[in-house]
Amino acid sequence: MYLLRKRCSIILLVIVIFTALILTGCGQAQKPEEEGGNDKENISPENTELILSTTTSTQDTGLLDVLIPIFEEQTGYKVKPIAVGTGQALAMGEKGDADVMLVHAPAAEMELVEKGAAINRQLVMHNDFVIVGPKDDPAGIRQSKNPSEAFKAIAEKEALFVSRGDDSGTHKKELQLWKEAGIENPEGKWYQSTGQGMGATLDIASEKSGYTLTDRGTYLAKKETLQLEVLNEGDISLLNIYHVMQTNPEYVEQNNPDVARMINAEGAKAFVDFMVDDETQRIIKDFGKDKFGEPLFTPDAGKDEANLGN
Repeated sequence: MYLLRKRCSIILLVIVIFTALILTGCGQAQKPEEEGGNDKENISPENTELILSTTTSTQDTGLLDVLIPIFEEQTGYKVKPIAVGTGQALAMGEKGDADVMLVHAPAAEMELVEKGAAINRQLVMHNDFVIVGPKDDPAGIRQSKNPSEAFKAIAEKEALFVSRGDDSGTHKKELQLWKEAGIENPEGKWYQSTGQGMGATLDIASEKSGYTLTDRGTYLAKKETLQLEVLNEGDISLLNIYHVMQTNPEYVEQNNPDVARMINAEGAKAFVDFMVDDETQRIIKDFGKDKFGEPLFTPDAGKDEANLGN
């Protein structure tokens, strides 16, 4: 009887040890799986580089300095912003030299969309253009009823006008306003082109006591360093609308097969989604209030573009 009890005790002990070993093994086998699940939630994108071509106004106002770090922290992407005129920014996307574009020339943007070079175009925000000039206002545009009348007065007086002349969204708007004023090709000593961005053009206009067309945001950001005043504003034709859109990788592959880099389509979509996200739109709504007493942009994601400014 004693031997039987001892044998049963040994068998029971073996069963307990064997069961414990099995459970320990299962736990170890499950641990990497659980760790893998955690890694999956925090996984970084395979291609982290994202090239953003954009207008100089988003850089000169400081908006990108606020938004890009937030996007990078949330997504793991590293954004390389290239601030140029909108015409050049669009050309970069079409050639495949940029993954995503943040621009403000709606008609030119639609040309890229219609030819298939750009996709997922989304309305982001707007501000407005203003005509600025010296306080003494030699052309008398302060009394002009609209920008076309103001431009006509500047041309008639041959008062100095400083143009960006860089095929940017601002330059495109300026040329449109000249046409509306009945002037197809402004020329003469009074009309000078800088070929530079908005900030530099404002500096030159200020130094030379000339007029120029600028987006309000860049003017407000530089106002303290300029000898220029807003002399004509508020007309619906001066609305300045920004969109974000992706470069179409299929278009680049078919039309520019020699491009050395692959389009980061996933990163571009993530950036578009970020720009129209509710939290980003709230940041845009408040941007500039603390420093300038008014926001530099109005958020517009989800709005009907036809009703902007009304």
